[in-house]
Amino acid sequence: MAYDTSKNANETFDIIVVGGGPSGSTAAQKAAEGGARVLLLDRAGRIKPCGGAIPPRLIRDYAIPSHLIVARIDAARIVSPSGRLAHMPVDGSYVGMVDRADFDEYLRSRAAEAGATRATGTYSHSSRDSDGMLRIHYTLKDGSEASHRTRLAIGADGALSKLGKDHIAGSDRTNLVFAYHEIIEQPETTDTYSPARCDVYYNSRYSPDFYAWVFPHGKTASIGTGSAHKGFALREAVAHLRHDMHLDGTKTIRKEGAPIPLKPLKRWDNGRDVLLAGDAAGVVAPASGEGIYYAMLGGELAAETGLAFLKTGDARVLKQARKTFMRAHGVIFRILGMMQYFWYGHDKRLERFVTMCRDKDVQRLTWAAYTEKKMVRSNPLAHVRIFVKDVAHLLGIVAP
Repeated sequence: MAYDTSKNANETFDIIVVGGGPSGSTAAQKAAEGGARVLLLDRAGRIKPCGGAIPPRLIRDYAIPSHLIVARIDAARIVSPSGRLAHMPVDGSYVGMVDRADFDEYLRSRAAEAGATRATGTYSHSSRDSDGMLRIHYTLKDGSEASHRTRLAIGADGALSKLGKDHIAGSDRTNLVFAYHEIIEQPETTDTYSPARCDVYYNSRYSPDFYAWVFPHGKTASIGTGSAHKGFALREAVAHLRHDMHLDGTKTIRKEGAPIPLKPLKRWDNGRDVLLAGDAAGVVAPASGEGIYYAMLGGELAAETGLAFLKTGDARVLKQARKTFMRAHGVIFRILGMMQYFWYGHDKRLERFVTMCRDKDVQRLTWAAYTEKKMVRSNPLAHVRIFVKDVAHLLGIVAP
């Protein structure tokens, strides 16, 4: 049964989660499981442009059922600006692919099953009642307004989080990659497309400073690109890629675009009763643009922190969400950020980067780090070899 906003206008929640993507849904589920009275507010019909890749660790940690995995990827193919290829097999593991429309709705439904109340609407603004308690206002599909009181608001409303802008200084970011993709019917298997392989293209025609992709989604495929250059024609770039891949005649199912943050915000809370998670907090991996695992982890940490705040009433604990996340993943975010800075946007450097991707040590450690989401320390000599090779390529000592 739909939540009746007209009968519950003055209802008070422990936590209101703004945004029903993977981060917000996870936050709502975990908070409800922890005993909090939760409202999950989400806009209807919004699907974020996303390659849809999730690692095995996410599937294990968040008990993702097998029917949501629409494809299992066993390799990646990296294509340099000149067309040179690097094949990267996923030895001993795989990459799961999901369709965000089905995946996100499953997570929202699971949050409701855990006890969260779902409401459909768009956050408009917030205010404070005479007792100082936060009130979240939102607009319903018919244009009417609704609002509820809450002890804590978790903002999981994307890279341009309006809740964040309203409450947290410095959250009005400008360093964004703008992503656009088209979901198409599954192409035929050819030399240029495989239903078990992700293709990544480094080519200024497709993106001057990021990359373009063709990712299988079972019965469909995602073909897209991203760029931080606001004037870059993303739709035209995807059209070029589809033409070059002989996919321009394949049926298009839907088109989506959205900004993606480049790095975590320095502050995720307002020191009182607002906390950010997911893209709103900036937890998308630089260089790769991967965000689903980090979004769900951020949502879980927001819920854990929120429950601690509800129990103690001490707003200082809200800082713990960011501290815990950065302790676990701050190093890899910095490394990926440096990689993006040094390699991307320079065709000659990208030629060398693709050459590095052919290296077995690079492939082994890259996949181990991706699939398990932690720095791999089991083979220190491999790290030394990669560092030496990296420097050699940067300095041009070896041929691309």
